[in-house]
Amino acid sequence: LCLTWLCCPIAERTGKVLGEFCRCYREQFGVALFNSVRYEIEGAGGPQAQLLHRKVPLEDHVIYSGNIFQYIEENKKWRNRFCVVPHNYGLVLYENKLAYERELPPRVLVNSAGYKVLTSVEQYLELVNNSLPGVTPKSGHSPMVKCPTDFPLILWHPYARHYYFCVMTGKEQEKWRAVFQDCVRHCNNGISEDSKVEAPAFTDAIRMYRQSKEQYGTWDMLCGNETQVLSNLVMEELLPELRSTIGPRLKGKAPERQRTWIQVSDAVYRMVYELAKAQYDAAVARCEQERPQLESTIRTDMDQIITSKEHLASKIRAFVLPKAEVCVRNHVQPYISSILEALMTPTSQGFAEVREVFFKEVTDMNMNVVNEGGLEKLVEYMEKLSHLAFHPVKMQSCYEKMDQLKLEGLQQRFDVSSTSVFKQRAQIHMRQQMDDAVYTFETLLHQELGKLQGKDDLCKSIQRILERVLKKFDYDSSTVRKKFFREALLQITIPFLLKKLAPTCKGELAKFQELIFEDFASFILVENTYEEVVLQSVMKDIMQAVKEAAVQRKHNLYRDSMVMHNSDPNLHLLGEGLPIDWSEEYSGQPEAEPAAERRRRAKQVVSVIQDDEGTLPYGAEALLQPGSPEPQGAHPAVPPGPLDAVREIREALAQESLGDGAGAEQRLMNGTDGGGSPRAHVPAEAEVPHVTEAPPGAQSPSPACHQRGDNEPGEPGERSPPQARASTGSGEGVQAEF
Repeated sequence: LCLTWLCCPIAERTGKVLGEFCRCYREQFGVALFNSVRYEIEGAGGPQAQLLHRKVPLEDHVIYSGNIFQYIEENKKWRNRFCVVPHNYGLVLYENKLAYERELPPRVLVNSAGYKVLTSVEQYLELVNNSLPGVTPKSGHSPMVKCPTDFPLILWHPYARHYYFCVMTGKEQEKWRAVFQDCVRHCNNGISEDSKVEAPAFTDAIRMYRQSKEQYGTWDMLCGNETQVLSNLVMEELLPELRSTIGPRLKGKAPERQRTWIQVSDAVYRMVYELAKAQYDAAVARCEQERPQLESTIRTDMDQIITSKEHLASKIRAFVLPKAEVCVRNHVQPYISSILEALMTPTSQGFAEVREVFFKEVTDMNMNVVNEGGLEKLVEYMEKLSHLAFHPVKMQSCYEKMDQLKLEGLQQRFDVSSTSVFKQRAQIHMRQQMDDAVYTFETLLHQELGKLQGKDDLCKSIQRILERVLKKFDYDSSTVRKKFFREALLQITIPFLLKKLAPTCKGELAKFQELIFEDFASFILVENTYEEVVLQSVMKDIMQAVKEAAVQRKHNLYRDSMVMHNSDPNLHLLGEGLPIDWSEEYSGQPEAEPAAERRRRAKQVVSVIQDDEGTLPYGAEALLQPGSPEPQGAHPAVPPGPLDAVREIREALAQESLGDGAGAEQRLMNGTDGGGSPRAHVPAEAEVPHVTEAPPGAQSPSPACHQRGDNEPGEPGERSPPQARASTGSGEGVQAEF
């Protein structure tokens, strides 16, 4: 299907949307810069964290690597691929393990922001059928994808191309699902929170743009880096038109039309991404160019700007507040406690599970160290423990608690399209709290090691430090959860209030513009000040609800009056030191050990997934990696018979796996020939536009996941893979850089 005739209309529509957004961004940039400088000068109080925070979480290590089967759409065949998940959580698929070890270019790179992880073909087909209304395969027709095993893993995206994988056992499926979900969770959180100006300017500009189109409430596709979010914004408007224009032109049976539609959507998404990236980068560059002059004005006239803003706020408050208070009293206040309870139960259970997992891991380590050999074993276990927060499988029991979050009728009342925004935010907090607890524990233990004598001292010291860290965890957990509850309540109620008040208030806001001095117009916006007034109208009720919840102690929340300022003043000084390298410091390795050897010894966070019996089901001894010895009796050159039964499909899969070889003929680089990609596409150091807490991993955390020593057979030498740009359809980094 030729799309050349669509290029101009798509570019025109994209340019229009981005032009309006960039205007919003330039306005919000000045406001965000003012707020940042004001915060820097005035500061802000608040509870001091008791746990230490790791500055660079385990960089340059691998989260996971292992073999998985991928469906290749171009030739409609399944291939065995070696998948690596580096510390930036991109999915990197190589031809085989040998290609990875030789640092050959990967075949596929996926930035999973915006994707959903599905574990059944039925789930997938339901989403596909909904994406193109009126095109539903008749019963008896072959589906788009036929999985050769009962354990598929599908990455679905509303706009970009889809990825199809499968494994041989339910245990493998669960572990891969946890790994994929961790990738999605991390990549969705792609706007750096360390940016105190650009990030709030961007998110506020997105919100203002959507509100100008009368789209209030949470937005599921605010995920990924800035360019991905902008692409989603454009596609949200473009897709209905595209569907009505392209849909009638699609030919063939229903599955074929659906497949073509996915390819069309992906091609348009890639086009939009490139346009969005260029236009957004230009807007950011212009704002950065103006920044020194704006900042100079702010610092010179800070007091006058604050006075002018307070004068404007008082006038808007007199006009808006009476209406807002009535709206809050009638439509919001009666439901705050219900929303809070719905949020608190799964969130508190999740944090309690984080505490339990941490306690169990340290306690098990303590017992094993005493029973197996003192300091030498301690080093091995501490390397594993240090990665606990970034172990998708071990953290899964914590994350799963948030699946219980249901807002029921409240979701429709307050126009909350999905609870996924709140689930993922809480899960990110859980991971951060776990890593803070682990880092604090290992820092305190490292300080104590020089003073200890014998196993008994070591055991008692570990137990004492564990109790000390758990007290700090309880305090920080309470602080983080209360802040999360307040923010979630505001995210739910403020858009609802703005929508309710818009008919009577929004049209009158223009008259307040004359109250702003022209010199300060870059830092004070009527729309932002109006929203602050609306926020103030409901903030008191929200604060009171969270305070009452803490008094009840039902969810193990501390009261606001319980403050632990400087309870351990020397602890934070320890956190300023160099990162602890347990293996280097205590394993007795020679100092002159080559860097390549240190990289080889670095273990990944999750070990290679193995079946308990060490064999795969379904006669899968034939499913060897490309290049492995061919089993006796296998004839990969003989074409398979008709694939009428699952057993025959599996046999075909086995034969395809055997016949794959180097397999450079497949075009897999997200739709382009990865084998021909220049080496420049896989630089040694990749740009990582995600949150700075991007967790690299190293040593495998626990024997429970088949971890062994550094030389465990079957595990790769865990060298960080070459980093690269992700792509939805070309080797040029179309979807996003990871």
